[in-house]
Amino acid sequence: MEKSIFYHAGCPVCISAEHEIISLIGAEQVEVVHIGEERTRIAEAENAGVQSVPALLTPNGQVLHLNFGAAIEAVKG
Repeated sequence: MEKSIFYHAGCPVCISAEHEIISLIGAEQVEVVHIGEERTRIAEAENAGVQSVPALLTPNGQVLHLNFGAAIEAVKG
């Protein structure tokens, strides 16, 4: 993986964190995944270790859980 992946669910906390991440590392360095809209990517996020969103998966596979917005279980519905 060369880019970081930012997973979020579209809540205000997530959107704010998305803007900050893009501001900090640049849009070209991060893939933004709205798992509320791209539900097929929820399993991918879980397999990477994402337990809540917003979360940033770094290129070396580390998951950074940011300001709590929603548990992954809540997003799954």
